[in-house]
Amino acid sequence: QVQLVESGGGLVQPGGSLRLSCAASGFIFNINPMGWYRQAPGKQRELVARITGSGTTIYGDSVKGRFTISRDNVKKTVYLQMHNLEPEDTAVYYCNRNWYGNNYWGQGTQVTVSS
Repeated sequence: QVQLVESGGGLVQPGGSLRLSCAASGFIFNINPMGWYRQAPGKQRELVARITGSGTTIYGDSVKGRFTISRDNVKKTVYLQMHNLEPEDTAVYYCNRNWYGNNYWGQGTQVTVSS
């Protein structure tokens, strides 16, 4: 079974940094595009970043220049390095796998940015 397990969330002050991890199993990881999405209270789930199996990346406009998505195909792990965090970044962050229209999601990890 496909399994995605996020970790690394927590409480951080504005301007701080966090690194999220998503450990993947149950599929051929190295060829599969992966992504990070987030959902804040009262808002729709939105794309944060995506990365192809070969390392090509895209980012949501709100995080460009601050967040970096990466992957380790040996460890089968996707990372989201977040810098200069803002209160607007507060959300539950979800790891995503999409394969020909089938979506798989992790349980989510809470990121709270507050002074």
